[in-house]
Formats: sequence, C-alpha cells, structure tokens
Amino acid sequence: MDGRCFIIGAGDFFGFVQRPSAGDYVIAADAGYKYCLREGVTPDLVVGDFDSLGSAPDFPNIVRMPVEKDDTDTLHAMRIGLEKGYSRFEIYGGTGGGRADHTLANLQCLLFLVSNGARGVLYGNGVLYTAIHNEKAVFSPEHSGDFSVFCFDGAARGVTLRGFKYSLDGATVTSDFPIGVSNSFTGVEAEASVSDGTLILYYGI
Repeated sequence: MDGRCFIIGAGDFFGFVQRPSAGDYVIAADAGYKYCLREGVTPDLVVGDFDSLGSAPDFPNIVRMPVEKDDTDTLHAMRIGLEKGYSRFEIYGGTGGGRADHTLANLQCLLFLVSNGARGVLYGNGVLYTAIHNEKAVFSPEHSGDFSVFCFDGAARGVTLRGFKYSLDGATVTSDFPIGVSNSFTGVEAEASVSDGTLILYYGI
C-alpha cells in the first residue's frame, strides 16, 4: 500500500514533521485523540482503553480495549495498520509523557514492525528513532548533528558505519554494550548497514 499509517499516541507531542495526506490512515491511540483535535486532523480510527483520555470520545469509529491486556494501545494500533496492508508507520506522541516505560515499549514496537516487514519512525523532541533489519540506511550530506545506533535484541553482525565521525566495518554490536552512542554526521553522505540483525537508529530531524 502506498500510503502511510499514522499513529498518534498519548505521550509528548511536538508537532507533525509530516502531516497526514490523501491515502494515509490515521489512528488515534487513547489520548492521542486530543492531539488530533488540536492539530485539525480527523482520525480514521480511535483505539484504546481510554485510561489516559478518561472516557471514550464521541466518535463513530472506535476500538475499545480492556485496561488489563497484553498489547499496548500503540501496539494494537500497529496490528490494525498491518492488517490493512500498511508497511510505513509514522508514530507521534510515543515518547515522554512522564512514562519512560512507554517510550521503551514503543522502541520495542519498532522492532515488532520490522519483524513484520514494515518500517516505523518514532518522533521525539527534534529527534527520531527507526529500526533497520539486514539492510542499510543512507543519509544525504545535509544531515547534521548527533547519530547513534543501538542493538536491542542480542547481537547485530556485520555492522558498518561510513561517513560518520566514528566508523565501523563489519563489527558485531551487542545489546549489552552501547558502542554506537554519540556519533555524528560529518557533512558527507553517510551509511549505516547491518548484514545479520536489527539496529535502532537515533538522529536529529
């Protein structure tokens, strides 16, 4: 499917980097519905147990979830997006909010998307997170600022970083050693790749 699935969560919202457009599908997760109203975006669906919002909104398309459940509201929204055929996910309101555990959960959700053949971008305050699996990400010379790379699931092998301040060549990056933190762009085309495993990338918008 050509469009993107936008998921608006109940964490901190710093404004849209890219606004939803024709062909996109917007899911408000719980109190993310308030951000949609504030931004003048009408969601296609509202999902949640509504513990953050306080009560279910008066909205025609709602998926009500129990408070005691295995899926977070965001993860369940991702399942719905995948079922509808979307492979690109834009996640806002998924960091901060006074709940660091939800930020960590949403980083895991990026891995969930990758394991299902999709790609997610999680937006924070001037930064974003995304995940790559057995592939590479290429950055134009216009990128600047910090860049970090993390392994969240055991070991990532064949990790190569080129065009950054610090380089790697076919290295193994493990989830118990943050060797990839605090790198930076250098004004040239840069590339991060992994041949066997999954990496979370962090960089400025």
